[in-house]
Amino acid sequence: MRIYTRTGDQGQTSIIGGRVDKDDIRVQAYGTVDEANCFVGQAMAELDPELFGDILEDLEKIQHELFDCGGDLANKSQKRSFKLQQEMIDYLEKKIDEYIESTPELERFILPGGTKAAASIHIARTVTRRAERLVVSFAKEDATCPPLAREYLNRLSDYFFALARVINHRSGKKDVEYVRSAKVFRGGKRKE
Repeated sequence: MRIYTRTGDQGQTSIIGGRVDKDDIRVQAYGTVDEANCFVGQAMAELDPELFGDILEDLEKIQHELFDCGGDLANKSQKRSFKLQQEMIDYLEKKIDEYIESTPELERFILPGGTKAAASIHIARTVTRRAERLVVSFAKEDATCPPLAREYLNRLSDYFFALARVINHRSGKKDVEYVRSAKVFRGGKRKE
């Protein structure tokens, strides 16, 4: 099997329902989702299955959902249906609440880092935020933007923040507070 087709050599790529330029906002959005997925995979490779079996199961589920999100973003077909579902977002919210309850209370911003896996999850978090920003731009210019992509990515980024803290906590690593931060969290949650 050949993996190269040469069809993109002129700067266009195929998506579901047609072809677009490789720098199209749609392609940038799903490409950034793919990038986030890679950092999730890196974090998974760094997690001890004995200590983090439950998290590894969730991360594999999330990797599939990120593929779903990318597929939804890459679909401009007239007969499209979306794979992202509200229950995926609901599940992330449930896990965020559980993770916040299981880690020490926060008052200030923290520095990304700690264990290698937590650092990878923080990178996934920021890449997911970038994907979310691209989806916001995409939705402004194209009505075919999947309706749940922005909400899913927004919640997933929050999930990654909470998860990085859980990984550090279970590993015995303390979060490092940003020393010049005002008190921005109350009860582990950010003030609105």
